[in-house]
Amino acid sequence: MSIIVVDGFSFEFKNAITVFKFDEANDGLPTYHGVTQLKAVDIVAEFEDYYLFVEIKDYTQNQFDYTRLKDYLKYKFRDTFLYRYAENKVDKPIRYICLLIGMDNALCSKFYKDLNYELPVGISNPKRWKHNLAESCFVVNLNRWSKNFPDWHIRNIR
Repeated sequence: MSIIVVDGFSFEFKNAITVFKFDEANDGLPTYHGVTQLKAVDIVAEFEDYYLFVEIKDYTQNQFDYTRLKDYLKYKFRDTFLYRYAENKVDKPIRYICLLIGMDNALCSKFYKDLNYELPVGISNPKRWKHNLAESCFVVNLNRWSKNFPDWHIRNIR
């Protein structure tokens, strides 16, 4: 069981091999990715059969622009994919979860639909591609996280 604290939340990933804060700002830590020009997801977890990217955004009190947030979440995945490619760490399928705290279910569903199209999820060129960019993408709020991922506990520690 791997536990990590990020952005005021404690995440418990059952059966993870490793879990670390990928958007690490401290260049003295071994998980610091070394390039600040690209975006990075908050958490990367490795499991036996896949990698998990997790991005956390809290919108309980903030206004947001839908298109800007959608693009931000899309580029978080894509840039992290580039980082991991440079590290030779795209040897397993990649699953992406966007945890949008304070977002209602309808908006989570709209983000889900649009991100799955724009990443693209599960689409490849079988004549040339060796693997997909993203195996899956979920967009959830805290309630949906608990329902969809019951083995991955999350706790607000703020």
